[in-house]
Amino acid sequence: MISFRFLFLVALLPVLASAQDQEAEVKAAIMQMFDGMRAGDTSMVAAVFLPDAQLLRIGHDAEGKLKTQSASVSDFLNGLASAGDAELDEQLSSFDIRVDPPLATAWTDYTFFLNGNVHHCGINTFTLYQTAAGWKISRVEDTGHPPAYCVDLPAVNQEAVALLLDNFHKAAAEADEDTFFGSMTEDCMYLGTDAGERWLRDELREWSKEFFDRESAWAFTPTERHIYFSEDGTKAWFDELLDTWMGVCRGSGVLINTAEGWKLTQYNLAVAVPNDHIQGLIQLMQGKD
Repeated sequence: MISFRFLFLVALLPVLASAQDQEAEVKAAIMQMFDGMRAGDTSMVAAVFLPDAQLLRIGHDAEGKLKTQSASVSDFLNGLASAGDAELDEQLSSFDIRVDPPLATAWTDYTFFLNGNVHHCGINTFTLYQTAAGWKISRVEDTGHPPAYCVDLPAVNQEAVALLLDNFHKAAAEADEDTFFGSMTEDCMYLGTDAGERWLRDELREWSKEFFDRESAWAFTPTERHIYFSEDGTKAWFDELLDTWMGVCRGSGVLINTAEGWKLTQYNLAVAVPNDHIQGLIQLMQGKD
């Protein structure tokens, strides 16, 4: 005999499924907003907003007083359009969605990346209404904190700096001049193994032109690396061991976090000589047999 409890659970299943479906639809509307931002598609973003939707940034001023900044959907879309080729990527790390049709709210943690680097982070809250065309965003409120506040900043920056250095060496191996010199600031100082090799970026570009005209300028493979950051997360320094045609070399340098991402502002290349071979090297340098 089928129990009343079983019949009750069976009757409840469509309700539970419906609630889960609605939460998924609300999440999909929110994700469409950020997918559109990443794609630079303002039409895709606009499609999930009500025409009179509002966006607000909530925070405190230097004196601790409440401060709000509001924008219309048109303001927001114009801002996205004016970003040009900038890479805008807002990553959501959690969702707390509540649905009671035709109303839904969502609370999300977020980290916003500009050109691959952490720009700010905080909390988003969304208010959505269920319309004949689906769930639409009526209001977005968020907090915004600087990079130093973002708990995942050290790991994010570590990865970004390591990637830049890896691509820097890869570019030399593939004679990719744009990527190699694009990894440096204009006033970057490159120090080579020779005492006279002290170049600003564009001086190095001129000197190395014949090398970058080949299939490979030079091939240095990192085998070990240590990266460190300033307290405010805007500067980094490193040392690395490299497998090169000269044998083991040590690279070290300084980077700064610019509006275009991490850039080298100094790179120092040195041949690593084992201590047991120093006397032989000294004699060689002095021209002795």
